[in-house]
Amino acid sequence: MSCVPWKGDKAKSGLEAQEPLPPQIYHEKQRRELCALHALNNVFQDAGAFTRETLQEIFQRLSPNTLVTPHKKNVLGNGNYDVNVIMAALQTKGYEAVWWDKRRDVNLICLSNVTGFIMNLPSSLSWGPLKLPLKRQHWICVREVGGNYYNLDSKLKRPEWIGSEDDLRKFFRYHLRGKNCELLLVVPEEVEVHQRWRTDL
Repeated sequence: MSCVPWKGDKAKSGLEAQEPLPPQIYHEKQRRELCALHALNNVFQDAGAFTRETLQEIFQRLSPNTLVTPHKKNVLGNGNYDVNVIMAALQTKGYEAVWWDKRRDVNLICLSNVTGFIMNLPSSLSWGPLKLPLKRQHWICVREVGGNYYNLDSKLKRPEWIGSEDDLRKFFRYHLRGKNCELLLVVPEEVEVHQRWRTDL
């Protein structure tokens, strides 16, 4: 199956959970194909954490022999960066991206030691107001703000409330069942070295 929009857990007595008043959340919106940039800045809740130019420099460093041609869109800086650029960018801030094995239970994630999450999932393409019957991979950020978890997908008009830790795990299970959906845990270097993002050690 492919990823489809999260509708939350509506099984509780037929009622939706009450969404709290939103705290101050930095939510960077989609521009061009800069979803990797938006996801990174949303993780750090900082508009200046990374810039398009910073990610482009990292991309060029990782691919020094890539020629600047119309067929090499990343070189032109359209922002459709892969996981290698995201991982290298995080390392400049003293963080690591831990790839989550979808075969494992998300209960094994020690949420308190994870700064944020970056997901890669299929997303609908649009041309102006028209939605096209096509999908392409898209980076989104999920993180905790003010005691609740939010989906900070840059394509959303506003942050999407997910809820508690239990709700977050349901959100992950729902999406990770899908085809071409991946999860990265953003953690400080020290947490990654000692694998403190795991609860099963």
